[in-house]
Amino acid sequence: MPTIEAIETIPLRVPLRHHYKGSYYSMRNRCTIITRIRTSDGVVGEAYNADTDEEQHEVLGVIHNEIAQRVVGLDVLQVEKVWQAMLPVTLDQLRDRAIPMQAIACVDSAVWDAVGKYAGQPLWRLWGGFRDRIPMIGIGGYYGSSAADLEKELEFFKAEHGMVGMKFKIGAKPPAEDADRLRQARKIVGDDFLFVVDANQGYTVSEALEFLRLLGDDVRLRWFEEPTRWHADWRGLRDVRSRGNVNVAAGQSEISRVGMREIFVNGAVDVCNYDASWGGGPTEWRRVAALALAFDVELGHHEEGQVASHLLASVPNGTFVEAFSPTRDPIFWTLLANRPALVNGELPLPQAPGFGWELDEDFIRRHRADG
Repeated sequence: MPTIEAIETIPLRVPLRHHYKGSYYSMRNRCTIITRIRTSDGVVGEAYNADTDEEQHEVLGVIHNEIAQRVVGLDVLQVEKVWQAMLPVTLDQLRDRAIPMQAIACVDSAVWDAVGKYAGQPLWRLWGGFRDRIPMIGIGGYYGSSAADLEKELEFFKAEHGMVGMKFKIGAKPPAEDADRLRQARKIVGDDFLFVVDANQGYTVSEALEFLRLLGDDVRLRWFEEPTRWHADWRGLRDVRSRGNVNVAAGQSEISRVGMREIFVNGAVDVCNYDASWGGGPTEWRRVAALALAFDVELGHHEEGQVASHLLASVPNGTFVEAFSPTRDPIFWTLLANRPALVNGELPLPQAPGFGWELDEDFIRRHRADG
């Protein structure tokens, strides 16, 4: 019985050259946490998760001060038992539950990497193996970018890397201005390139519907992501979906299958982009995926291509893995030393056991946030 002997973490923080602005948020650093699980017979499970900056130290504290004592000594192959052993760290009602759910995600991801290594199989295959590659879309269109910046970004996604589409940021400007920005992008890139729009919960219901009315048929949308503000809840999503005649996506702002269940039951989305790195790891994501399939909902994943690619390729209703430009996410483009090039717009999945990624140790040394 291989048991968990120790948990190690390495926080990374990479200052970004630009200030990236979405609807009501902004990013100045790209952060992540590398988690390593050491087992009794020498296997090391390794993963990196999330993009938490200010709360990074809190997540690390939960891992080392609360989770470790609960899971050290457990059989690493008993994934559900390990996950349930971690769950009590979420029960403190005076703490934001998103923090312990991220901590659980870090450990759960590393546990799964170890499981894949013991099984001698990549996780996309171990989880179901529906396909061995997954289409990729870029994420961009941030506010503050010039027309030249947008053209360069689109060239990077489509011409240089062959991505099949782009998630475009909206929600901070009036709907008419956002619609014009998206038309400009369509004019630059041509018709053979799909667009998703992401308001990051920036619009009211009426503003989201106005955006769709003004856009008309000028740009066909694959889906409209998080169109409405948080307090509109699933009702706002459902209103935009039904009245706007558009596919709606949401899920990244939920942290458990329970929150997603309410969204599914109320017919609020066509696409679920639940984030394993924010919401309890691959174990909880796969529970959400089973619910999504029962409600005929497609699956995406909020960012985190290193984990999302395996998850989305494992299921029949997966859509696209996502990637930022290198200036927005130097971790994805540099930390993954063996990241393959796209083939016909698709990311080939690793064949090595577990997640199968090799991490660049020099990059880690240069960007450690723990001194």
